[in-house]
Amino acid sequence: MFRFFENLVNPYVDYDEQDHPPQALWPFLRDYSRPFFWVFALTTVMSIVVAAIEIGLIYYMGRIVDLLGTDPAQMWENYGTELIIVALFVIFIRPIVQGLDVALLNNTILPNFGTLIRWRAHRQVLRQSVGWFENDFAGRIANRIMQTPPAAGEVVFQVFDAISYSLAYLIGAAILLSTSDLRLLIPLVGWFALYSCLVAWTVRRVGPASKAASDARSLVTGRVVDAYTNIHSVKMFAHHDLEVDFAKEAIEGARKTFQKEMRIFTIMDMTLVALNGLLIVGVVGWALALWIAGEASVGVVAAATALTLRLNSMTAWIMWALSSFFRELGVVAEGMETIAQPISLVDDPSAPTLDLSRGKIEMKRLTHHYGRASGGLQSVDLIVQPGEKIGLVGRSGVGKSTLVKLLLRFYDAEGGQILIDDQDIATVRQDSLRRHIGMVQQDSSLLHRSVRDNILYGRPDATEDQMIAAAKQAQAHEFILDLSDPEGRRGYDARVGERGVKLSGGQRQRITLARVILKDAPILLLDEATSALDSEVEAVIQETLYGMMKGKTVIAIAHRLSTIAEMDRILVMDQGKIVEEGSHDALLARGGLYADFWARQSGGFLKLDDDT
Repeated sequence: MFRFFENLVNPYVDYDEQDHPPQALWPFLRDYSRPFFWVFALTTVMSIVVAAIEIGLIYYMGRIVDLLGTDPAQMWENYGTELIIVALFVIFIRPIVQGLDVALLNNTILPNFGTLIRWRAHRQVLRQSVGWFENDFAGRIANRIMQTPPAAGEVVFQVFDAISYSLAYLIGAAILLSTSDLRLLIPLVGWFALYSCLVAWTVRRVGPASKAASDARSLVTGRVVDAYTNIHSVKMFAHHDLEVDFAKEAIEGARKTFQKEMRIFTIMDMTLVALNGLLIVGVVGWALALWIAGEASVGVVAAATALTLRLNSMTAWIMWALSSFFRELGVVAEGMETIAQPISLVDDPSAPTLDLSRGKIEMKRLTHHYGRASGGLQSVDLIVQPGEKIGLVGRSGVGKSTLVKLLLRFYDAEGGQILIDDQDIATVRQDSLRRHIGMVQQDSSLLHRSVRDNILYGRPDATEDQMIAAAKQAQAHEFILDLSDPEGRRGYDARVGERGVKLSGGQRQRITLARVILKDAPILLLDEATSALDSEVEAVIQETLYGMMKGKTVIAIAHRLSTIAEMDRILVMDQGKIVEEGSHDALLARGGLYADFWARQSGGFLKLDDDT
């Protein structure tokens, strides 16, 4: 039975991804809820039916009280069949109806709705550009992805478990009282008017307050995760107290916003108790007055009393449900600030895949300043012939990494274009472009998975033998066999820790090299590929790198000039432009900036700043 209800909706159903998702709250929720529309409709009906049954039971309790005034000997004879039918209904039919209502809510909607939102939100965020991620805390992004689905699930839960049920119950109560005596509606309607005012007052304040509290919690998460992610720097600089104070500032802000939110609920509770007192005295007192006047039966008084006490117990629950509803809406609205952001770097729907046959790279007046007035690249023209090996040097901040990021289309260039085999990379599919490019970065961070998973990331369909061959070529196989993790996994099955922290810098770099070797892409980008290696290992890896370069188009960034001295051509960048180019010997003979860099080297490493 459970499996039937759990499989009524597939949270992973195909859908059209949107580059510009809805920015308003209700269109956003409606868009994510489309696969559940028919389930929502059925659950609404079931909530109304359940409420009607509860009202019917209260009505029948009043009828039983009236029947108690008849002759006991005649009661069973006259009403026995009716009582048996009602008893069978309560024992068998009522549990089935409520069971269907609960199963739709607990087994169909709640698990699948949150899963659908988390799945689609994660897919949407992964489509964002590298630049988008660079402008936010990874912890805050993850926090919003994780807290939005349960908040949206809570919104749906309250709609069907509390709001629709309570509305149906209230309407049923009004009908029940009106059938007894229309005058009993007067205190109920008066109470409902005051109760509605209290709800409106609470709702206007809970939404903004809960959103502020959610924002504050996300800030706390961002700061805490930032400290944990950079724990080596925290410990190295002995900044434990600084990080504690930095987090305390955000934690205190979260406490104050939460305090403001809780003040609203305290005022709401105190006012609600007073209103419910008016409800009890008004309805029950009026029913008693009608009985004294001989205009109402004892059963009417009993039913009115039971109904009023039930409403009294429900009102606090309904108010909390409404408050929770709008509080969680605030959490969803805060999550939308991340999930619903437009995708800025998109492919044209008709974009073809990159057809790479030779590996020629051409840059025409390439310009990019990251939206600023300076920095980045300024009108760069460059042609890299198929199979040519290019070295790229220059001080930090002159545009070397920007050039590589634009080639990978992590950003769309602000001006100019990049062609690969005469195809503008801005007009082809991003994934097809990056599949043809292998890159070894200076920051050799790894996924918190096994060594095998990290190497196979370069080519998931590779065989075990191919993976091991790549590891051996990267001089990584021997140390991998000696690895183990706290769970007892060894060798290629050992986990490497977050960003590979359980490995040394050289070990991480060699696994990164193995991954790129396995990928075997025709274009190779190297960004300080041997910076984390000691001299002995670097000499071996350098041979590996030159072996990797055979038959590939290569662009290598280096501060250690000895690593690129044998390149076909070396480009020297300064202030976003290529100012010199040629072979190592030709640039030395020229006596320009490159020759100055070479003369200033200490151990083959380029100083980043001019001497004063």
